[in-house]
Amino acid sequence: MEIQQLRMFLKVAEQGSFTRAARDCGVSQPAISQQIGKLEATLGRPLFERQGRQVALTEAGETLRRRAMQIVSLVEDTARLLCDDGETGKVVVSAIPTVAPYLMPGLLETFHDRHPRARVEVNEEVTEAVVRRCGLGEIDVGVLAMPASRGYLKFETLFQEELLLVTAADHPLAGRDRVELDDLRDFPFVLLDEAHCLSDDIRGFCRRRLFQPVTTGRVSQLATVQELVAQGFGISLVPAMAVRPDPSGRLRYRSLDGERPSRTITACWNPDRYQSRLMLSFLETLKRTRIVPSKT
Repeated sequence: MEIQQLRMFLKVAEQGSFTRAARDCGVSQPAISQQIGKLEATLGRPLFERQGRQVALTEAGETLRRRAMQIVSLVEDTARLLCDDGETGKVVVSAIPTVAPYLMPGLLETFHDRHPRARVEVNEEVTEAVVRRCGLGEIDVGVLAMPASRGYLKFETLFQEELLLVTAADHPLAGRDRVELDDLRDFPFVLLDEAHCLSDDIRGFCRRRLFQPVTTGRVSQLATVQELVAQGFGISLVPAMAVRPDPSGRLRYRSLDGERPSRTITACWNPDRYQSRLMLSFLETLKRTRIVPSKT
């Protein structure tokens, strides 16, 4: 068995598809199929059951998957340990889409100033993917909003962030002296699609007030949410870090009176993987990073 074969095997097991695994590994599908075939020939056991375009692990495949994760992790951790000078190397980070565009640019600038010879790879992924890839050891640090499935990962709270009401400038709520969560029940919401945990947070806040927000649409980016709000399609709750300058004056942001909705931003990592000095330095930089909302 070769380490590259095991990496390819793990990618096929994760994706459930030779085509998607080949794309992620940067090789052709015949190439990855050939390597899996060699691995099966070496072991004398089939590792996958072919189910049309999908594949599933056999019993032998599931046993190998557990061992292969340990082997690949040990090899990678050993290499990182031997090359760990605290200044060079790479840190792989994944952050959810409602955090990455706002937190990462300033964080990367600060980290680069302190470690100019280091590389940081940033991925933007939904919570489920961040947790899964962190568990597999494909990323060093995840940045997400709670709640998230903890499993065997290590989580550390970074900060609490308020969610602000955003309306069009001419919306009835924009001119009120006080606005509470109950006041939102009669207005349609523009929310992110169901893959984003922020929408679950908003629905949870509303359910505590015994109402389900009526949505006018679900989109995939906070910038689109705010543009639709500006055009009068509804209201929304957005993280304070996502407040954007609005020279046109079409948007109004405000804190709610009474109970103020918020979310908990958290870092996660796999404690069973080797934490390099560079990764720990990045984590410390992350802990010190704060977002100052834009003035509107």
